[in-house]
Amino acid sequence: MDNYSRILGCLLGTAVGDAVGLKREGLSRKRSRRLYGGPPLSPDLFLNRGYCSDDTEHTLMVGRALVLSRGVPEDFERRLGRDLKHWLLTLPAGIGRATLRSCLKLLVGVAPQNSGVFSAGNGPAMRSALLGLCASSESHLQELVLRSSRITHKDPRAEQGALLVARAARLSLTEPGQSPREFLANSVSQIQDAELKSAIENAVEHLARQSTPEEYAHDQGWSNGISGYINQTVPAALYCWAYTADDFRQSVENAVMLGGDADSVAAIAGAISGANLGVEVIPGEWKQQLAEWPRTIAWMESLAECLSQMDETADPQAPPPMHWLATIPRNLLFAAVVISLGGRRLLPPY
Repeated sequence: MDNYSRILGCLLGTAVGDAVGLKREGLSRKRSRRLYGGPPLSPDLFLNRGYCSDDTEHTLMVGRALVLSRGVPEDFERRLGRDLKHWLLTLPAGIGRATLRSCLKLLVGVAPQNSGVFSAGNGPAMRSALLGLCASSESHLQELVLRSSRITHKDPRAEQGALLVARAARLSLTEPGQSPREFLANSVSQIQDAELKSAIENAVEHLARQSTPEEYAHDQGWSNGISGYINQTVPAALYCWAYTADDFRQSVENAVMLGGDADSVAAIAGAISGANLGVEVIPGEWKQQLAEWPRTIAWMESLAECLSQMDETADPQAPPPMHWLATIPRNLLFAAVVISLGGRRLLPPY
């Protein structure tokens, strides 16, 4: 498998995971099943088409910043901060509180290294898988994750969760003979936060017993759904990936069916799975249903090509533009769809 396949697998894995989970975002596990049923799932938010949220947009901004900076951490942070300012001006729907506050600080001139707020939300984790594939070494990866995280979230727990996701995404690249369960077991000694360490230790034990993701979540006390807290989102996504490491579709569906922050958990699980298995494993019908615009599948393919050339050429091609002006009407339409979806949730079955 070449690096292009891994990178595009990560980008599209994020996008389709995000799109499949978005319809059930914020619903408990039980209400999700009552409203929309169970698997098989598809990205069918509106008119049988799938759309992406900030999980995908942040990943694409990270990719552009990597290409434009050639992976130089200081320049990467500056460019990512600039794109986050532009992104806020396009009126994105469903933006998290910590990310909103941080982007507002960027907008009034606060430097990216100082713009983050003390929060352990899952924002850094939803955009970190790509860093795992593009970092040249472990020390480089740690520096990139630090700079990507602190732009919006300064709580060390957010950075630790994001780093674990990035390391998982590069497993088949750096440790091709290691299983996901072995990876998680070996990661325990590297985790400083006691709560995250305990969740990963429990994940390793449940994987050994072949517990389902729902059984693991129930044992963790997350029966009503996975929250946007980093120490729930990251272990849940990692478990869904590790439980069916060779089955991209099943990993994403299991993540969505846990309930709660379904799009973020599924986007992270999809990013890790796609990065390790390559783009070929992503279901063709899911890609066909993805109606994301202006950053289409062809746009993502172009970005993946740029990223895959970073270490091969002295002057890789420029990444595709974000099309910020076109994003504004897209986001207004997206917000209208989300509002109508919220109205449907007021109706039975409860």
